[in-house]
Amino acid sequence: MKQFLERFARVNPLTLTLLTILIGLIAYAIQPNFLEFMELKTVDLRFHARSKISPGPEVVLAVIDEKSLEEQGKWIWPRNKLASMIDRLSDAGAAVIGLDIGFLEEDQNSTTNTVEEIEQALHGRGLGDDQLFSELDRIKAQGDHDRTLAQAIKNAQMPIVLGYFFQMSSEGLSNVTPEEVQAHIDHTIGSKYSHVKYSGQAALGIDLPNAFMPQSNIPDITKVTRHSGYFNMMPDPDGTFRWLNMVIHCQGSFYAPLSLQTLAAYKKADLALNVAEFGVSSVQVGDMLIPTDESGRFMINYRGPAKTFEHISVTDIIEGRVPEEKLRDKIVMVGATAIGIFDLRVTPFTADNYPGLEIHANVVDNILRGDFIRRTNLSHILDIFAIIAVASILGLAIPRFPVIPGLATALILAIGYMVLCLFLFTRGTILNMVYPIGIVVVSYVSMTVYKYLTEEKDKRFIKDAFSTYLAPSVVNQVIKNRESLKLGGEQREITAFFSDVQGFTSISEKLTATALVELLNIFLSEMTEIILDNEGTVDKYEGDAIIAFFGAPNVMPDHAARAAIACVEMQRKLVELRERFTLEGRPILHMRIGMNTGQAVVGNMGSSKRFDYTMMGDTVNIAARLEGVNKVYGTYTMISQATYDQCSDYIAVRELDAVNVVGKAEPIVIYEIIGLKGEVDSHKEQLVGHYAQGLAAYRQSQWKEAVGHFDKALAFDPGDPPSLTMKKRCVEYHKTPPPEKWNGAYTMTSK
Repeated sequence: MKQFLERFARVNPLTLTLLTILIGLIAYAIQPNFLEFMELKTVDLRFHARSKISPGPEVVLAVIDEKSLEEQGKWIWPRNKLASMIDRLSDAGAAVIGLDIGFLEEDQNSTTNTVEEIEQALHGRGLGDDQLFSELDRIKAQGDHDRTLAQAIKNAQMPIVLGYFFQMSSEGLSNVTPEEVQAHIDHTIGSKYSHVKYSGQAALGIDLPNAFMPQSNIPDITKVTRHSGYFNMMPDPDGTFRWLNMVIHCQGSFYAPLSLQTLAAYKKADLALNVAEFGVSSVQVGDMLIPTDESGRFMINYRGPAKTFEHISVTDIIEGRVPEEKLRDKIVMVGATAIGIFDLRVTPFTADNYPGLEIHANVVDNILRGDFIRRTNLSHILDIFAIIAVASILGLAIPRFPVIPGLATALILAIGYMVLCLFLFTRGTILNMVYPIGIVVVSYVSMTVYKYLTEEKDKRFIKDAFSTYLAPSVVNQVIKNRESLKLGGEQREITAFFSDVQGFTSISEKLTATALVELLNIFLSEMTEIILDNEGTVDKYEGDAIIAFFGAPNVMPDHAARAAIACVEMQRKLVELRERFTLEGRPILHMRIGMNTGQAVVGNMGSSKRFDYTMMGDTVNIAARLEGVNKVYGTYTMISQATYDQCSDYIAVRELDAVNVVGKAEPIVIYEIIGLKGEVDSHKEQLVGHYAQGLAAYRQSQWKEAVGHFDKALAFDPGDPPSLTMKKRCVEYHKTPPPEKWNGAYTMTSK
């Protein structure tokens, strides 16, 4: 490192500037995922900085909200209620209705099946007459809510666009027959693009989002309207919905979304898909061209947060409380917004409660206004120019300016570029913000480091110290005392800590390298933070294992208590992480911890060129052994008698056993930490009490009595691993007793 820094100091500013520009251009060409993630977040910030835009008057939302549920009953409603809504909208003169609701199965609220069963029962017993059966037929027809809804759609005086969704993969659909797939395709024929225009032969082979099959509405409803569109939405990697796929390919055909089909019905225009050699160039509603990226995605120019568009409660429409002029000639998008019955969406304006229905409304309004957000070829040229310009300006300025003027120059460039990006965003053009701003940071940092190395060589000590030490407590000690950078150690009483993730090898084999690193980084970050918060020192990481100690370099009389409390906090945090990992579809982790307190050698160990601040000695070895002993008893936090003696006022434990570990002549009494003092419930305390009685009988070779006590412990927790382990051992010893001079300790046969 020292040689590298000396060479870096000899590089002239021009070479450093050219190198920075090259790095920026390479990064821009490669576009690493984490930089793209940051760029997406800057787009969100631009939406917030631009603030809300009032949408046009054409679109209103008919929402199934809390008020609707209170008046009309809990969701899912009988479909005759939606039929009443459609009748009201038709009478009011709405221009088009887009239904962000799927009618994928027959109405379960229908009374038709019940009436049919009554008819069959009457026929079977020879009861009833023609008049009765005629009345039953009338009731049956009236109770067929699917037929009622279909009739309302058929009789409506405006186009009605049905919503459905695509199954994007065949996973879980192995039982679906080709005939069923074809039937669903036939039912969504009204969702296809009317025209597909290719710019040439090469355009025929483009790769677009491909679906396995549509999940269409039931035939009785599908056949009464020729309009339909999918409501699938695909978020960005951070879970935010910024785009809408304007085209999905399925079984040789191209399909359009609900919003686009609703607009086409409103305009009474055909839909066209324009495909070039690089991908989709645009989609078209009549004569209106709609820009997309090469995969057919349309960037949504959100007007604002939820309820930017007018929300009209569906119950008010059904009950006739909405003036007709609010609905006349409107595009009415119908869907659910009540909390609990609609899918929550994350958008640039909100982190959770944005209804998908309003996303469709934004798309329709964007197209009607011609108010698009796009990246043009000029945008890419300006991005490259900005990278070169900011690197060049800072490369010339920073080496010549003092610290404050240099920093001011960097800030002016960064802020000025952000203002430019925001200005162009309000005009519908997106410039990349992360790369030029990143180059500002890289240029400023690199040039500042250059000055630091060439003009302030007497301050390199701190730099060297940070590259040598990791733990904050160690760094602080080095800053205070330079002599601590010398090789050597001292005898100190510490509490040694070893942890390992249970079954991590099998977990890692099931994950990609990226997923494994992400999982491990989350776990290690959370655990390390707890250790450092309790003033522990992290010695090293070995894959998923953490090696740490408490009591050095800072002297702390209560190091054992701090270590024990840290263990409790870590296991609690891991419970939270398991809940999070379950929701995220990640593997769940369990961590085994072993700790021991005693004398050890701590200090700088290694060579004069590279060394670590670490620990050595018998105390350390025992802690490492105890971490592995957890496997025998099915426990997750094990400490020695020496540790317990110093922290008994702070934690509640269960004495597990005494063990003869490899390399130790005397047995070690081991304990399981079960919580902080005073926080363990009576249920657990009774289990521990019976376990203690069983352990006492076990040590007296009273095998049957011990089994009885362990059974009582298991009555409180049938899956308690230590009780199961000791019960099994007692049964084995009853059959084959231990040696005559057995000392009551269990002998470990491996490390």
